[in-house]
Amino acid sequence: MSSAAQPNFTPDFAVTFTNLLIGRLEKETPATRKVIANVPNDKRDYKPEPNSRSAWELAVHLAQSDVWFLNSIADQQFAWTGDPPTPASDVKGLVEWYDAEYPKALARVKAMKPEQLTQPVDFFGIMNEPVFLYLQFVQDHKVHHRGQLSTYLRPMGAKVPDIYGGSFDEPFKGQ
Repeated sequence: MSSAAQPNFTPDFAVTFTNLLIGRLEKETPATRKVIANVPNDKRDYKPEPNSRSAWELAVHLAQSDVWFLNSIADQQFAWTGDPPTPASDVKGLVEWYDAEYPKALARVKAMKPEQLTQPVDFFGIMNEPVFLYLQFVQDHKVHHRGQLSTYLRPMGAKVPDIYGGSFDEPFKGQ
């Protein structure tokens, strides 16, 4: 565990930051859902290169890690016991699982008290930060892997959804 001095964040700051990041996560989730849902089930084994994860592996990782990170923040503990069982056998089932589990995990974080948010939590000996700061890691991780998966879509013959302002397949509608 890191012995670095902890920044002195006030509970008010932690709540404000948490609300800001939760708002970002809520805005990002529909795009993440669309990217996962656009993976063609019959081409989910696609890899752009032999050392890459398959589209299915990326989709499962993206969905499961979003939920795992949020639940770990709410639990104030990052525990890894190995890869969990895949929550579905196909893309439709994975989207349904994500639609059910992600809001529950996010609600758990929303319900955290200010004192809980400022509690330092160890992240596998790499970081030991006030738990609310890990929400930025959730956001960054989501965007990183969604970006990877979105680049797989067109080579698989799928449509690339509007993520940040439209795509060839889903033009920006000004919403």
